[in-house]
Amino acid sequence: MADFLPEGDPLSPLTARSGRRIGAGQVADLAQRVHGLRLADDVVYGKDLIGPALRELRAAVKLYREGVHTEEVGRELLRTISELAQIAGWVASDAGEHAEAERIYRLGMSAARAAGDGVLSGNVAGSLAYQWSNTGRTADAVGLARAALEDAGLDAPPKARALYLDRVAWAHTRAGQDRPAMAALGEATEALAKDSAGTESPSYLYWMNAGELQVMEARVYTELRRPLRAVPLLTDVLERYDASHSRELALYLSWLAVAYADANEPEAAAETTSRMLALGQSGSERTAERTRIVLDRLRAFRDVAEVAELLVS
Repeated sequence: MADFLPEGDPLSPLTARSGRRIGAGQVADLAQRVHGLRLADDVVYGKDLIGPALRELRAAVKLYREGVHTEEVGRELLRTISELAQIAGWVASDAGEHAEAERIYRLGMSAARAAGDGVLSGNVAGSLAYQWSNTGRTADAVGLARAALEDAGLDAPPKARALYLDRVAWAHTRAGQDRPAMAALGEATEALAKDSAGTESPSYLYWMNAGELQVMEARVYTELRRPLRAVPLLTDVLERYDASHSRELALYLSWLAVAYADANEPEAAAETTSRMLALGQSGSERTAERTRIVLDRLRAFRDVAEVAELLVS
């Protein structure tokens, strides 16, 4: 990691050195590879993808630092590096490498700021806030998630505002702040409602849609112990979810299992957990952690036959 992180302040702008000339075509090729990594992340676990992701990031930063390019090409290259850092950080986080993920995210924030792209900076910062929410830094997560939303600005594409408000909602949820969490969810729904077929969004938001918003809403309700709201939302999403995205499917099933347990439906929770376990969790620390949480929650129902069988299997 030290080979491509900026020296000193990790948020300081990157600087180019003299070397071979870089043109728009090379940046476009790099952008295609970045999107390929995003698509790979849909179906490949973090521990299996982290090697290729870091190699691409190393090569991209080397290209920027050592190459000669116009100012416009330099900005596009910085944007591409930032997008690459976001997905590489996400992959590292899924692999359980949280310290490395944070350093990569900071590199991405630095690149986006140097490129003058507040919407992209918000995406990377929001990803780091999401990691902090899930690793105990809840107060920091709230502050960073709100800063990411502010960076994006009021004119950000509807999908971007919806996603960043989702992360604000999750940060407040993990901090035990019910009202601001619910308020952010409502704002996210309003933001996404403004999206249309003619609205232009960055390519890195290809996955953001009403179903993903529904999942986050259900997760917030589950975390706030409101299972009667969470269960219908999750069952609706899971009925039409792409089964090839096995990690996300396993994660969503884990939230449904907890919601069933909170609703005092241990048999349904056990059945849902069995479906989750059948998908496997090798290679994804996020999925492994959710598995531990679900099984711990089910131990309260160890006297129920279906649960007992699951716990000893």
